[in-house]
Amino acid sequence: MTLLVLGVGYLFAMIQIFEVHAGRDGKPGLSTTDLVIAYSGSHADTRLEAALKGPMKDMLPAQEREIIFDWIHMKGGVVHRGGGEEEFNKEVMPVIEKRCLACHGGQNPHIPDLSSFAGVSGVVTKDTGMDVFSLIRISHIHLFGLTFIFFITSTIFVQTHIRPAWFKCMIIATPFFTILLDIASWYLTKIYMGFAWVVMIGGILMGLTFAIQWLVSMYQMWFYTNPKD
Repeated sequence: MTLLVLGVGYLFAMIQIFEVHAGRDGKPGLSTTDLVIAYSGSHADTRLEAALKGPMKDMLPAQEREIIFDWIHMKGGVVHRGGGEEEFNKEVMPVIEKRCLACHGGQNPHIPDLSSFAGVSGVVTKDTGMDVFSLIRISHIHLFGLTFIFFITSTIFVQTHIRPAWFKCMIIATPFFTILLDIASWYLTKIYMGFAWVVMIGGILMGLTFAIQWLVSMYQMWFYTNPKD
């Protein structure tokens, strides 16, 4: 039952990662460019544009997103400053009131307040990706959570019969190593974009070792008989 629940949980986690990060570069699928935009920022877009192209893309229809994008680009430039307050109140605010204020109405101090012209203008600035304090908040959750998950699955997996023994040890140790490597690379991607590949590879290795531990444990638990020796 533990394996069943953790397996379903890991599957939903993978879906959530894909939904949050995939398509940030305007192309289908999850790529290292999407990860660079998530952690280092899209230097061609504002924070508001990056959010509406990324994790918030499904919160409003495409035509309503275009209304906001048009307002952002009214004054042009690499760091767009957006149009004036009159255009905002006429075109943009009705969309925000309809689609955004349920969460971005100022109730939660940890997310942007979009209930006013000043609040929205505050996120029409150069996108630099996730800020360090947000990364720290997410990091400690992942460090604790993933460690417990792999401790539990490894405690079950260690009972399986696998030879050579070094391969079994490698399958147990790898996810703990990749947890540290993956999370460290979130920060390092802000310095050098090439570390997005480390995030991608670390996530793949973590998922692969979870799948091996899960499948081998379930198979040997129900269908396998240990050799007599």
